[in-house]
Formats: sequence, structure tokens, C-alpha cells
Amino acid sequence: MLAKALRVAVTFACLNIGPSLAADVVKVVTAHGVWDAYVTEAAYRAGYFAKEDPKLEFLYSAGSGETLQAVISGAADVGDIGTLGALSAYLKGAPIRIIAAEATGSSEFWYVKSDSNIFSLKDAENKSIAFSSVGSSTNSVVRAFVHENKINAKLVPTGSPAATLTAVMTGQIDVGWSSPPFGLKELDEGKIRIIARGNDLASIRGQTIRVVVVNAESLKTKRKALEYLVHARAKAVEVMYQEDSPSIVNFAESNRISVEMAKRMRTFYPKAMLDPFNVSGIKELMDEAVALKFIPRVLSPQELNELIQIVKPAN
Repeated sequence: MLAKALRVAVTFACLNIGPSLAADVVKVVTAHGVWDAYVTEAAYRAGYFAKEDPKLEFLYSAGSGETLQAVISGAADVGDIGTLGALSAYLKGAPIRIIAAEATGSSEFWYVKSDSNIFSLKDAENKSIAFSSVGSSTNSVVRAFVHENKINAKLVPTGSPAATLTAVMTGQIDVGWSSPPFGLKELDEGKIRIIARGNDLASIRGQTIRVVVVNAESLKTKRKALEYLVHARAKAVEVMYQEDSPSIVNFAESNRISVEMAKRMRTFYPKAMLDPFNVSGIKELMDEAVALKFIPRVLSPQELNELIQIVKPAN
């Protein structure tokens, strides 16, 4: 499934973003249609790679699970995944390293059908709650929801926001998840109601729940190119939050939504959330992950130094 998805994504990249035939190519795998996952593409479209290495090749996945497998296998050099997934994979021996933050805090929200008798997560006792995939940032958030609200619930990986919406509207799942802009139209139409946001959790607001990971071998052989990529991401974030940003227009066109909807979506993502150099809350996240039995133990200082190699800001 992943291989097929990646083949399609490579074709799309070559047709719509530009050829990647230079000797030094960095393959970037990411989710499509998500603002915080759009940063590298925004940097590309802003022209930061027009005359500089690396040459980028974009591949798209259905979520953190596929992205992680692509980076581990070497099918991609770099990707954005949930921090819990990165910690778990590293402890299992995966050849990955963290070089930047992707998101600190959460933009996702959890919702129910408008006629549901669930009005808060405390009403979700013995109900099913969706998240995208194992090891994703949404997986981290729902585990924290369950822990903080002291409820028993069935946590179900439902994949993309579109697939999740179908599952909720057909009664397969009680509580769905979404990442703006997906779901805003249904909210406006009164089809669904938000019952929780990721940033409702104090434990989530100060945690870097998504990170930029690279294949360890790629970091050795393409370090300068990957450092350039992170610096370009930081520049792109500045552009993405300009009032009349071309990134908003490009994102809207790419996702077939209005510019007004794209601007509304952006309000779910504070600018500081996308700072690539701010990796925080790792200790708390590890402690929580151990308590929730997602990872067997916290990483030692030596392991953390090996795994987390954050690129320094440009002078």
C-alpha cells in the first residue's frame, strides 16, 4: 500500500512541482492538505530552493505510520511524524534522527455528529474515539484525553480526516478527529459538533508532538542539504503568516478550498506552533508515554543526544 502511494506521489511531484534530476536530491514525504505539514512545500513554492541545493522531490502519505516507514526504509530522506512514533521507533532500533520540530501543541479537534448525546469527553465512557494512526500526534493526544478524563474508551485508528468523517457519519465511530481545514465545512453546515481540541490539554500545549525526522544514513550523506531544508522551513513560516500570504493562496488552490476558508484554518495554527527550532516537553512526553505503556522506558541522555540532533538557527 505504501509503495503504491509513494509511486503515485512521485509522479504528482514531477508533474506539478518540478523535476528532481540533480545528483543531490532530498525526498520529502509528508501528509497532503495539512497546514503544518505544508511548510516544506511552502518553502519550495516561495523559491527558497530555486538556485540552491537540495533539489526536492515530494512524496505524499496517508499519515505518520506510512511516513515513518518511508523514512526508515530509505524511500524518503525526511518526513514529519508524531513524536511518540519517533521515540518508539528509535527504541526499536529504527535508523531515524530528529532534526527539527514540526508542531508544538495541537491544531486537531475531536467531534461528534450533531445529534450525538456526547457533549464532552467525559461522556465518552465506553465509546470509540478516533485517531489517525499508531504513533501519530493524534494518537498521543487521544491517549492524553483518556488519561486526563479518567475514562475507558476504545481508541481506533481511522486514517485520514475524510475516512474518519465517513466512519462518524455512518455510526462506526462515536468521536472523530479532524485537522483544519477539513471538517470546517461540516461544522458550518451543522453536521458535526466539536467536543474537544488538542490544545485543551495543558500537557499537549507545551509539547512538541510532531517532529521532522530523517533517515540516519541520509543525515550522514546529506547533512548540509537537510540543514538548508530546516532553515528554509523557518523562512517559510514567516511568509505563511503574512496577511496576504501567497502560501495561503497556494494552499487553498492545492486543496480546492476558498482563500477565506484557508485563512480561517490558519487560525487553528498559531505561528509559534511551527517554529522548527523549538523542541520542548520531551521529558514530560516520554514520562506520559511510559505511563500509558506506549514506550517501555524513557530514553537515556546518551540516546536522546543521538536521536535528537536539532539544526541550529541560521546566524
